[in-house]
Amino acid sequence: MRLRVATYNIHRAVGSDGRTDPNRVAEVLRELDADIVALQEVGFGDELPGELLDHLGRSMRAQVVEGPTMHDQRGHYGNAVLTRLPIGAVRRLDISVPGREPRGAVLLSTTADDVTVDLIATHLGLRPAERRGQVRQLLKRVERSTAQVRILMGDLNEWFLWGRPIRWLERTFDRRAAPATFPARRPWLALDRLWVTPPNALERLYAHDSPTSRRASDHLPLVGELRIASK
Repeated sequence: MRLRVATYNIHRAVGSDGRTDPNRVAEVLRELDADIVALQEVGFGDELPGELLDHLGRSMRAQVVEGPTMHDQRGHYGNAVLTRLPIGAVRRLDISVPGREPRGAVLLSTTADDVTVDLIATHLGLRPAERRGQVRQLLKRVERSTAQVRILMGDLNEWFLWGRPIRWLERTFDRRAAPATFPARRPWLALDRLWVTPPNALERLYAHDSPTSRRASDHLPLVGELRIASK
């Protein structure tokens, strides 16, 4: 059984050229043709809640799971998951640190054929101490899961390849290459990450680099192609 998943920081649909254009993000999602996409920096408008997400969900024929983390003058803002697979249990985890920007994670259980999959989609903080605490919380959730396949993905904001959060994640998920995804026009930082266990289920990991993805956001999407043995 094959499964394609992706994580994508859409930057409120503000592109690398400074223009806001949700249609470009929708075009990138169609290019990805993924079964599940974790989104970060999603704007949820007050007047029309979910309008952007509904539009993006329709663009890839997927269901929408919202995960707002904060509210500002432009409305709610945060994470989301778009999935073509059936939605099982959904939880929203607050991993915020007092005095810092609120952060969260969406925990989603699903099945692909007869394979159980648990997914964590997240966006971590900017300071190293924040990320250390947040990764500890998320790894506890991974360890509790009994699903056959466990996926953790999102914008980890981790600049240091040798940082403790990365080392802890590698102990759980195994070491993988980290394709650069930021900034979109000329990426050199691997801020976006995608981890899978069992490790041999992840056949390919790559940044989706296309003319539209270089303009649609300040991040490129990170894509994982999985091959999973059924029971």
